[in-house]
This record gives sequence, structure tokens and C-alpha cells, in this order.
Amino acid sequence: MQNRREALKFGLKAISLVLAGGFIWSTQTTAKAQTLLIRPPGALKEKNFLSECIRCGLCVEACPWDTLKLADLDDGLPYGTPFFTPRKIPCYMCPDIPCTVACPTGALDVKLVSEDNGKLNINKSKMGIAVLDPNFCIAYEGLRCDACYRACPLIDKALKLEYVRNERTQKHAFFKPVVDADYCTGCGMCEQVCVTPKASIFVLPREIGLGWYCNSRPLPPMPCRTTRKTPGSRRTTPLRIIVSLRRSKAC
Repeated sequence: MQNRREALKFGLKAISLVLAGGFIWSTQTTAKAQTLLIRPPGALKEKNFLSECIRCGLCVEACPWDTLKLADLDDGLPYGTPFFTPRKIPCYMCPDIPCTVACPTGALDVKLVSEDNGKLNINKSKMGIAVLDPNFCIAYEGLRCDACYRACPLIDKALKLEYVRNERTQKHAFFKPVVDADYCTGCGMCEQVCVTPKASIFVLPREIGLGWYCNSRPLPPMPCRTTRKTPGSRRTTPLRIIVSLRRSKAC
């Protein structure tokens, strides 16, 4: 009798664990990704990516820079899927793209980062798009800063400096960072080196950055952020990003 009771108790525990595990898996694998989620190079469109990714972690292991991370329950992302946070560790644009090559299912598709002849080309990756918030960029205050420009691996292509008049002072000029959407890969090196406490240039998913810029869809709700109203004063408003981009051919 004691053995039967113990066996029944063990069986109930096992069933409970299986049901709980299945519930967590179902909710996390279908969880809505964060608006600003940045996937590794060669990632399929998000819906297709989630259906193909088996959460094996091979891409994370293959990354030599510890850029990639697997989402856990605290991240509020589909559990076990790879992503990275450019402000912490950007993608360093490995020429051999080990993370993409390591993917066994094609969720990270080598073809998306290859030339027609099959040769890998990391410059073809479209992880996101860098956008600029002029409310915080110190270049717009007339200070000479080219940290993001110097960090860009596609300098003078993906990120350029334009010499423009300072409308605030009406007397001076400054160098304005301008992102070219046709070349920007969304690696996030510019975001990581930005000298302001909250990065003035940062990476958004391309469908958000370019979608808003091309006026093909509304900008999703953005967090509140303190912005400058006049020199020496600040106010908190919903962040409306002024995207400094050259118009993409896709627009």
C-alpha cells in the first residue's frame, strides 16, 4: 500500500511538471517579441524565424565576441531565441559570420549574407537600422563629436558626416551624422560608442526604422524620454525619433 501511494504521488508530480513545462514552452515560444529586438545576421523575418529556430544555442556558442544571448523568462522574449543588445555588445561583423554558418535549420539564412557566387559578405546583413535622436546628440549643440562615425565599419558609406548650418545659433556650422539605409547593417557599433548617457544614435529593427521613415506605417508607441526644449531646460515627452537617414531605395 505504501509503495502504491508513493508511486501515485510520483506520477502526479511528473504529470504536473510536464503540464507546467508545456504551458511555459507554448507561451514563451509564441510570445510577442520586443519592439526593439535585434536578431543575428541572416535572420529570417520574425514570424518565419520563430518557426524555424529550434533554440539550440549554436549561434551563441559560435560568436567569438559574446554578442549574442539566448532569451530567458526575464527578457519577455520568445524563450531560447538569440538576440543582442548593441549598447552592451554590438555585432563586430565577423567576415566568416560564424553564428549564421552554425545555424542548422536556416533560421539564420546564409543566403541572406552571401553574394550570388555563394561567398559570404557580412556587409549584406540587415540586422537593423541606426537612427539618430538630435535632442541628445551633442553634435547638434555645436560640439565636435564623431565617435559614431569613426566606429562605423562602413565609414563614409553607412554613416557619413554632413557639414550643415546650426539653426540654433544662426552663426555656426556643425557636422551632422547621417545614416545611409542602403548600407547600414544595424551592427550597433555606433550605438555602443555614443558618448551620451542614453545613446543618441541607436539601432531599430529595419521594418520600424524604415517603415516610419518611408511613411508606410505608423511609428509604434515609444517610451517617454527627457528632451531639450530650450538651452538649460528639459521636459519629458513621448519620444518621437527624428531619423537622420538618406532615403532608401526601398522607399
